[in-house]
Amino acid sequence: MINNSELILNSDGSIYHLNLLPEDLADTIITVGDPDRVAKVSKYFDRIELKKGKREFITHTGYIGTKRLSVISTGIGTDNIDIVLNELDALVNIDFQHKVVKSELTSLDIVRIGTSGAVQTDVEMGSILASEYGIGFDALMQFYQKPYDEIELNIQQALIRYFPQLSLKPYVAGAGERLLDRIAFDLPKGMTLTAPGFYAPQGRCLRSDNTIPHLIPLVNSFKHNNFRLTNLEMETAGIYALAKMFGHQALSINAILASRVTGEFSPNPEAVVEKAIQLVLERI
Repeated sequence: MINNSELILNSDGSIYHLNLLPEDLADTIITVGDPDRVAKVSKYFDRIELKKGKREFITHTGYIGTKRLSVISTGIGTDNIDIVLNELDALVNIDFQHKVVKSELTSLDIVRIGTSGAVQTDVEMGSILASEYGIGFDALMQFYQKPYDEIELNIQQALIRYFPQLSLKPYVAGAGERLLDRIAFDLPKGMTLTAPGFYAPQGRCLRSDNTIPHLIPLVNSFKHNNFRLTNLEMETAGIYALAKMFGHQALSINAILASRVTGEFSPNPEAVVEKAIQLVLERI
């Protein structure tokens, strides 16, 4: 039995942070960082059956045709992803009444629609890129034991050799292959670096003295076999690693709004995000 301090439920029986009951959640989930973006996804639903929210975690569940979907905002960063992925898994795989893991486990489909900056000149601003792998430069997976396949392990070892400045060991996790094939079959694919912050961890310098000078050229130059780092953001690697650990399928679809090489930013970022939303909903 899971202790009450481990699986915390609200007075109505909902999970602590997401404020959801098991029946509130669809098996196909879209995550977005910005709470305001939830409605920008659910406006395409034919019917919305539920709207709930608590803190930055807003959920809309509904239907496109006969397909039931939930769209959930995560907020920014893998610290929030830790909350969201654990509570999503608990909603489908833990018996809340008896506080035990169910004998039959459910695998969720989780698709992130997020914004990102390119670190390669041939990743065009305004394009939609699918993350084949997520590379975590944050601390989240220092606290979990994630299974690694051979490709992930080889990439991790190459990153450790290439970035000796990092005191934390980078972690690597691949996309869910079924979702990658179904949704991203014709999209450019890449390795997405997940940073633990927006400024110095992504090579930005306003008034700071960064501990890794010239981070973007360093990231841009990494090569391992046919792999290279293509873009930067703040959630993908955490989603991929926890999803793989729990047995869920996950895919990150990135709206490329900036070129970190040329210093440009999209003149119409909302149109790029809208294009990503429409693409995912057509294929999910």
